[in-house]
Amino acid sequence: MRRVFTTMAVMLVLVAAVSACSKTTGKSAGQNIDDATITASVKSKLVADQASSLTRINVDTNNGTVYLNGVVESPEQKTKAEQLAWQAKGVKAVVNNLQVQKAN
Repeated sequence: MRRVFTTMAVMLVLVAAVSACSKTTGKSAGQNIDDATITASVKSKLVADQASSLTRINVDTNNGTVYLNGVVESPEQKTKAEQLAWQAKGVKAVVNNLQVQKAN
């Protein structure tokens, strides 16, 4: 239950921040809100996936295209993160820039 409240709080903060920045991004407030909602949804899906540690992934969305950046532990995690991103409503494309951490 706490995770739901945290997710909702993050979504509200993102929506507020994005709507305040509409003049600097060149996108309409509606586009900013859509992108913020997609970003929050993808992040929620990554956090909810308890089979792997996908919480260190940076997610950004621009015009419905989700960009995944960061480092994961395995190729399977990279693939899983992309699959979860595609599950979010409104995603038009996913750019998976995740790097697989080399074993020591």
